[in-house]
Amino acid sequence: MRKSKKRKKQAQSELLFILILCLSGISYYYTKSLTLAISVFFILILIIIAYYFYKNNRIESRLRKSGIREIDKMDGLQFEKYLVALFKGLGYKAKGTPSTNDFGADLILEGKERIVVQAKRYRDKVGIKAVQEIVSAKEYYNANQAWVITNNFFTPAAEKLARSTNVKLIDRNGLQDMIIKINPSVTPKEIRQTVAPKTINCPKCGNPMIVKSGKYGEFFACSKYPICKNTRQIAK
Repeated sequence: MRKSKKRKKQAQSELLFILILCLSGISYYYTKSLTLAISVFFILILIIIAYYFYKNNRIESRLRKSGIREIDKMDGLQFEKYLVALFKGLGYKAKGTPSTNDFGADLILEGKERIVVQAKRYRDKVGIKAVQEIVSAKEYYNANQAWVITNNFFTPAAEKLARSTNVKLIDRNGLQDMIIKINPSVTPKEIRQTVAPKTINCPKCGNPMIVKSGKYGEFFACSKYPICKNTRQIAK
């Protein structure tokens, strides 16, 4: 996927460069002025550089305002707690479901309608299973709407099923829009600092795993290190 995006960006850059050369060539064809053609070439280059600089600044500003990078570092439990605070800012009565036997829903929102929400703090795209689970949860909790929210994006299959089952999908962009619009009093960073990741046991030795920081961020490590060197990502 990353290679595909890289190739696409490279193809777009090459096409843009060819377009600039064509425009410069056209200006020379009609004016017979090499100086003007060169000037057109460099002016277009400067305009494109300025556009990308402006675009990147807007993207960076959006990332900072939304705190999405802090959300990327959360585990599932922290993400659910943050969403509770976020939806309370929207005026909903928001509560989490039990950590076990949740029947496919992580949150229940009460307002004009009852909404069941599945929260997916993922490193990868969210697939079809999440949509299937929230459809079941909608019926179980007798809800009016079903949503799936992620800090990432959805697979085409998940999007297709969501359309046919009337499930609302809120992806990374939609989540950032929501955060910026609401500007909740509780920030993602505060949630990460106050809510501990969900406790898990080491699958190798059975002892509790603890949160540690390393070169690539926080991760779970066995509390019996160095006897047991098993580690695990905080969230998928």
